[in-house]
Amino acid sequence: MSRIIVALFAGALFGVGLVVSGMADPQKVIGFLDFAGDWDPTLLFVMGGALLVTMPAFRLILKRPRPVLADGFDLPTKSAPEARLIGGAALFGLGWGLSGFCPGPAVAALSTGLTPVLAFVASMLAGMAAYAWFFDRPDNLRSPVGARVPGGGPEGGG
Repeated sequence: MSRIIVALFAGALFGVGLVVSGMADPQKVIGFLDFAGDWDPTLLFVMGGALLVTMPAFRLILKRPRPVLADGFDLPTKSAPEARLIGGAALFGLGWGLSGFCPGPAVAALSTGLTPVLAFVASMLAGMAAYAWFFDRPDNLRSPVGARVPGGGPEGGG
């Protein structure tokens, strides 16, 4: 139960941060990507602020024997990017640039009830279901992208 409460708090805090920073507004994102027009650098500052907090915290947390609310760290086991990762990142970037939404801000913007937000989230959920159907089927012999490292830090690679 405590994991659910912590996850709810973290998600709510993330959503509030997106709204306060203006990143739930797709025009902010599109303005950031418009280098030839009226460029808006605010997304750069939001991402930079996130990195300033995340990078040192990530190093400190991985020195722990295990996470506070989990049995082990979920870390990537592969170090070289694969075609699926590069293709997925390109598809994500293309969708982000065309719509101005990425998943977090889109979920935060659901409260507006605007049709473009609802359409984006519905499309995102359909894409997630299609991925799960195609790649996560039991008869699919592909190896997982990441693996759980029981009770330990990054010794599994990554």
